[in-house]
Amino acid sequence: MNLGLAGRAALVAASSSGIGLAVAKVLAAEGADVSICGRDPGRLAAAHEELDASGTGRVLSRVVDLRDEEAAAGWVRHTAAAFGALHVVVTNSGGVPFGPVEDFEVAQYREAVNDNLLPHIALSLAAAPHLSRSGWGRIVMITSESVRQPHPGSGLSSVARLGVLGFAKGLVEALGPSGVTVNVLAPGFHRTPILDIQYGDQVEERLAEVAAGLPLGRIGRAEDLGALVAFLASEQAAFVTGSVLVADGGNTRGIG
Repeated sequence: MNLGLAGRAALVAASSSGIGLAVAKVLAAEGADVSICGRDPGRLAAAHEELDASGTGRVLSRVVDLRDEEAAAGWVRHTAAAFGALHVVVTNSGGVPFGPVEDFEVAQYREAVNDNLLPHIALSLAAAPHLSRSGWGRIVMITSESVRQPHPGSGLSSVARLGVLGFAKGLVEALGPSGVTVNVLAPGFHRTPILDIQYGDQVEERLAEVAAGLPLGRIGRAEDLGALVAFLASEQAAFVTGSVLVADGGNTRGIG
């Protein structure tokens, strides 16, 4: 299936590793020009090399701390100027500490919002004029399945990420007349480097426990999410907007 992404200009946030890099690689393989960012220069340079080998389009990379809204907006402007347009924006952010909701102070909730909500807002607002001018645009916001089914100990994440849904719904109305779609992707457990940091030597044991509780019986792969983002960014998804797509191997038991 031709997704219609060849020659499109894409920007993928927090993309020097993990889910962000997997998304960028799929878009590059579909022929898109891809701009990536990260905070670690060495890791970003390695990701740039991987993308160069993944597709035929142009690759840009820039060291950006997405918590700095001016830096985030500057990256958007730089990408649009370098590629001559901007068509696909994938917003993404890092994780937050786990623990019961009562274990955190107000300052930590504020920090979670700063880290996990405001980057989505800053990037989307900066990108909106470019997407609208193109007459064809896609925004895909990557959050977490906790927006549908919070996990024990995911209070910080749930509070911050639920705000992404509210913001996305507002963008649907604002950008729809310009042909821009806005969707939210809510992944569950996927095998990424962050899990090694989170669980340390017990990572394989912990992931096996999680997999045993999922209807599909396995943990997601980062490339699974990359494929979903590519679909939401494609020509075929032109009538899909305002949706929240959960990709968690069936972990969410609720309806709706």
